[in-house]
Amino acid sequence: MRLTAIPYRPDSAELFDVLADEPWAVFLDSALPGASAGRWDILVARPYATLVARGGLTEFRQGDRVEYGADDPFERLRHHLAAAPHPLPLPFVGGAVGYFAYDLARRLERLPELAEDAEGMPEMAVGFYDWAVLVDHARRESWLVSAGRHPIPDAQWNELHARLSGPTEPRRRQPFVVRGPVASNLSQAAYRERFERIQAYIRAGDCYQVNLAQRFACTVLGDPWLAYRALRRRSPAPFSAYLSLPWAKVLSSSPERFLQVRGGLVVTQPIKGTRRRDPDPVRDVTLARELAVSPKDRAENLMIVDLLRNDLGKVCVPGSVRVPRLFEVEHYATVHHLVSTVTGQLALGQDAVTLLRAAFPGGSITGAPKLRAMQIIEALEPHRRGVYCGAIGYLGYNGDMDTNIAIRTLVWSNDSLRFWAGGGIVADSDAAAEYQECLDKAAAVIELLEAHRG
Repeated sequence: MRLTAIPYRPDSAELFDVLADEPWAVFLDSALPGASAGRWDILVARPYATLVARGGLTEFRQGDRVEYGADDPFERLRHHLAAAPHPLPLPFVGGAVGYFAYDLARRLERLPELAEDAEGMPEMAVGFYDWAVLVDHARRESWLVSAGRHPIPDAQWNELHARLSGPTEPRRRQPFVVRGPVASNLSQAAYRERFERIQAYIRAGDCYQVNLAQRFACTVLGDPWLAYRALRRRSPAPFSAYLSLPWAKVLSSSPERFLQVRGGLVVTQPIKGTRRRDPDPVRDVTLARELAVSPKDRAENLMIVDLLRNDLGKVCVPGSVRVPRLFEVEHYATVHHLVSTVTGQLALGQDAVTLLRAAFPGGSITGAPKLRAMQIIEALEPHRRGVYCGAIGYLGYNGDMDTNIAIRTLVWSNDSLRFWAGGGIVADSDAAAEYQECLDKAAAVIELLEAHRG
């Protein structure tokens, strides 16, 4: 175990600017000081090994050694994360950091192959890191830390410490520019047609709720890191992230926690129910109160709470799954959300990886029952989701985990930027209102893109 203090900066983006161009650099970002919640930021780069799953094959790469196989990527991940407690009161001192795409579910369930795979993204991409930068905004402290499993040489440690401790001067980067229109893969008429098909599935008893999303795309130029910094200023959120991967950059301003594990205690916080923010303070409060008491939104939220109680029950001690908070309204830059909290205690022989597998993908972005909802999504959405609606986060060597639901998430590759917005459809949903909810959720990103049109 190794720990060295570095100067605290209120905005960790200034620290990550030092690492943003490094291989497999990842910034798990609480978005402070812009966000109203959050405490820890985690910054990593230069993994000693990587695990990538794509199209039925799993690639493990460490140094010059590369292994390919059809083995289960979850088991491969678990094999490299044998849990061992550390004595420091820190959330992460080493382990796996990366994303688990929505389409990783194809390794878990039999799903039709109908939607176009225009993303071409691996279903899992994680790096294994033996060092990290930890920023604690509550105590206003920062550290360079290492678990010591694959220790880096002293010279590299000292070089990192010097770079992170010195004065930060913004690097010269190409400006972020948007070219051409922002186009959706579903017109309003096409969205309504799919809405009506979901209503037919519900009436037939196939499902109770289906999350239907549309995909937006535009042409972009410049530096993705500058785009992320602009996004976090406009739409700060407590489970944000920036990933610099060889094939794409991922920019997430997610407000939603998927799964957290701390000492065996599990927490998940599904979001279901949305109202737009209003510039008129009185009207804004009215909309929040309307959301808090809406029978439809509360019923929709409760469906997902029950689904997650079932998912947690697969790996938690019987009787330990609880719902300590139900239907709380949380406030973000452009929307109000209805959020619940479900907790449980991992059973003997279970761990963060088995929990992730049991609950993946998050029920708040599929519908209920989960498998049937995912089958319907595959039939109705023109493109596969890729990273969107998967999860981004870390799994530590000590057995702890924290991941988001990858909503409000953009993917940048080949001068193209894609993002999605969707919502849960139930029996008493209104097509026009659901379509508007998609636009409300996409508003912050669309405003960002319009502000950088060149």
